Amino acid sequence: MLMKARERWHCTNPACGCQVVVEIGGEVEGQHPRCACGQIMERKYASRVFAYLDFLRVEEPDAAQTESHGIHHA
Repeated sequence: MLMKARERWHCTNPACGCQVVVEIGGEVEGQHPRCACGQIMERKYASRVFAYLDFLRVEEPDAAQTESHGIHHA
């Protein structure tokens, strides 16, 4: 399992709630790392879909601006 610097990992045990931040990246032999409580830890996932799609957002011109520039919609 590859662990990158500044990644956040969290314990899958809701009663534990432990979280760690990787300071120096490296590779761990085998499966996911284990928490001190014994449960498997997973990467903290933050969806980037909204940030990625923000550039696709096109602002519609105001109706007043469109009419003042002589542009009329059919």
